[in-house]
Amino acid sequence: MNLRELTPADAPRCAELEKVLFPGETPWTEAIFKQEMAQPFTFYLGVEGALDPAVPEDGEKPVLWGYAGIGMMGPVADPEFEIHTIGVDPKAQRRGIARMMMENICHIADVKSAPIFLEVRVGNDPAIELYRRYGFNIEGIRRNYYQPSGADAHVMMRPSQTPSHTPQLSQREAKEQ
Repeated sequence: MNLRELTPADAPRCAELEKVLFPGETPWTEAIFKQEMAQPFTFYLGVEGALDPAVPEDGEKPVLWGYAGIGMMGPVADPEFEIHTIGVDPKAQRRGIARMMMENICHIADVKSAPIFLEVRVGNDPAIELYRRYGFNIEGIRRNYYQPSGADAHVMMRPSQTPSHTPQLSQREAKEQ
């Protein structure tokens, strides 16, 4: 598995995954992903490659299994960050992909010693547990946040931290954490 920065060419696959990951909601479209990736203070990364390292990809284009985006807000001298989206293909979940991405997007904010905010669906216990492992706490709730279902979202925040290392975790290292 390889971690890399995403480009607008990845938007179709991200939109495809959104439809699978967020049924009954309004998933982001290819156009929304392209618009997000074009913003000056956003960063999108993804994880691609063979799910089974013993099975070579035969020269095919690697499959994008997960994506994550973070944006910087506020003054450059004293910013805050927000995780805009994160998702992993259901076929690739529980393999350390979300951890690889979280380690790296948290590092972006840590370099600026900035807090990170995000919204997560109330009841999405696997995601909430992942975020808690990275120091996020529930700070509030946004009623009727997800549309059209009207589901509520927790607002979570991770206080500013000083980076202790530079990530770039391999899939194996992410699974071991």
